[in-house]
Amino acid sequence: MRAATLLLGLAIASACRSPAPARPADGAVAPATERVVSAEELVRTRCDLDGRQVVTTWAGAVYAVVPGEPVRHVFDTLGMNVARCLEHRGRWHLTSRELMYYLAPETGRPLERWRNPWTDEHVAVVHVANRLVQAPLGGGSPLHVVDGLATLIVDVPLFYPDPLAAELATRPFSVGDNYQAIELFALQAPAAAVSNADLSSVPTLTLSWHREGPWLPWMKQGARPGRLLYRAHGRKVASVQMLDPLLQRELRERVPLFLDAPRCVVADRNETSWTYFARNLPAYLAGARFPLPAAPDPTECGASATSGRGGQRSQR
Repeated sequence: MRAATLLLGLAIASACRSPAPARPADGAVAPATERVVSAEELVRTRCDLDGRQVVTTWAGAVYAVVPGEPVRHVFDTLGMNVARCLEHRGRWHLTSRELMYYLAPETGRPLERWRNPWTDEHVAVVHVANRLVQAPLGGGSPLHVVDGLATLIVDVPLFYPDPLAAELATRPFSVGDNYQAIELFALQAPAAAVSNADLSSVPTLTLSWHREGPWLPWMKQGARPGRLLYRAHGRKVASVQMLDPLLQRELRERVPLFLDAPRCVVADRNETSWTYFARNLPAYLAGARFPLPAAPDPTECGASATSGRGGQRSQR
């Protein structure tokens, strides 16, 4: 789910937990409350305080918005993230991987090639395959509680130099000097579970994701006016065996690296759709099928990695 990821915006300053509101009298409507989430609550909601792997999945749609034209439904999406939260040097870190496939709205099948309706050119589709998505975690995000349901809101505005603009080979696929987008997330879980110190992870979690951003590099839109709007909804599942059959097949046959989250905080840069495209430009130009095969890397948590572990929770 990244250009930025579902988790990038969670690296914010720690804050203390507020006391729970008083229970309303019988028959009364419980008032909505708002407070900030603590770092421990955030990890309990998004991951597992004991360092166990957590799998989330989502499905949605992508729309093209071009000035003076009707909004166009260009893709559906299906994705997954496998994550682990580890404590290192007194701070929580999330380390994860994610896949997202662009599907034909008419068939629901993954696109290998896409006909650009503005240029009539057929191009290879580069699905999202971010092998490494990491972020430090802290408290401080707003937590809304209504009728026993807690909603964690994370808004992530993005503005930085476009990595495709710097190199001659990738510049034709850039949308300009700067990358600009915004990602809007909402995570929902039972409020009692979020603050329950006896739980390492909430039993249920649903999520929504909305994004506004530039054309994807592989669409070959260049500086053509227009933006993409994404929306998706998903949930936490017990294991990869509960994912959509398409994702299970791809994990088993093409990208088994994504079956497991890293077991350490890896000393490497995060992957995004833009860096993945730049790194695999020759394969794209050759018309390869994406995502490219990705096997597990036994050296990933070698000497260059930062060791980490699940947090030691206090005795209850």
